[in-house]
Amino acid sequence: MIKAVTIKVNGRLQNVGYRHYARLAAQDYGIVGKFVNNDDGSAYIEAQGEEQGLQDFIDYCKKGPAWARIDKIEIEAAEVNEGLTAFDA
Repeated sequence: MIKAVTIKVNGRLQNVGYRHYARLAAQDYGIVGKFVNNDDGSAYIEAQGEEQGLQDFIDYCKKGPAWARIDKIEIEAAEVNEGLTAFDA
């Protein structure tokens, strides 16, 4: 079953490869959606996919690459968007 979430991540995310590695993780786990760096240094992610792949992606977002520091992560259920076909980062 396809599920969707929005994820807001706060911490040291920019200039440490967080977006790049999130895109690779999305590809690995079959996730579609988008990634946006916010002006305040946080990241906003819309992600959807099969339940297990989505959970694996969320687990990745909670830790990020080695150089990142995750201070806070907020995850909310979202509506599935049937039109998404890729992960835009």
